[in-house]
Amino acid sequence: MKFISWNVNGLRACMGKGFMNYFQSADADFFCLQETKMQPDQLNLDLPGYRQYWYSAEKKGYSGTAVFSKHEPLSVCYGLPQDIHNHEGRAITLEFDKFYLVNIYTPNAQDGLARIDYRMQWEDDFRAYVKELDKTKPVIMCGDMNVAHNEIDLKNPGPNRGNAGFSDEERSQISAMLDSGFVDTFRHFYPDKEGEYSWWSYRMKARERNAGWRIDYFLISERLIPALKSASIHQEIFGSDHCPVEIIMEF
Repeated sequence: MKFISWNVNGLRACMGKGFMNYFQSADADFFCLQETKMQPDQLNLDLPGYRQYWYSAEKKGYSGTAVFSKHEPLSVCYGLPQDIHNHEGRAITLEFDKFYLVNIYTPNAQDGLARIDYRMQWEDDFRAYVKELDKTKPVIMCGDMNVAHNEIDLKNPGPNRGNAGFSDEERSQISAMLDSGFVDTFRHFYPDKEGEYSWWSYRMKARERNAGWRIDYFLISERLIPALKSASIHQEIFGSDHCPVEIIMEF
């Protein structure tokens, strides 16, 4: 089974930058999007063979997630148990026979860490949520998690220390998630690989210089490691300031 996650930074804009070409060529079983920035009725998206699940923010043109699946889920859940998290379209959970698939768009801490308190609440509540799911069956979670975990995960760690996406608070939260029984699939295969990023600023030709950050992830329950066959970052795919990330599982 092929799983793809992509922050498209506005799906309608991405549609004009080759989204469908990549979607069709990828032929994924599960295609998870973040930052769709739209309501479902704003785009007539014809995806034969796929079921579509949308979770839009109440604020138009902001945030939002979607999952396109070739497989019919046993159940679908939008949001988290706490209502405070359920206004920006940030989490979709699909339940299948052998796993839960959770697609998330983690809140950005913002400049000056203006939203760090809410970000920490989100992190604590989300971790509790997936740990509870994991008691029932293993979890595959993916999305733009808005944090570079370690210095190897961004081009310029020194100047960015303490900034949004590389603050000690945010980094400690992804460490806590991994300590809770989940695995960073890319680092499982490539623990020391440098220059592998999934997001680049639109400023200062950052993508041309590969001055990026790895902030898009697939994390899985540890007991799924035997089923994990590959993990990759598709830096060759354009259309957004992020690129797609992928894993392949065999159950």
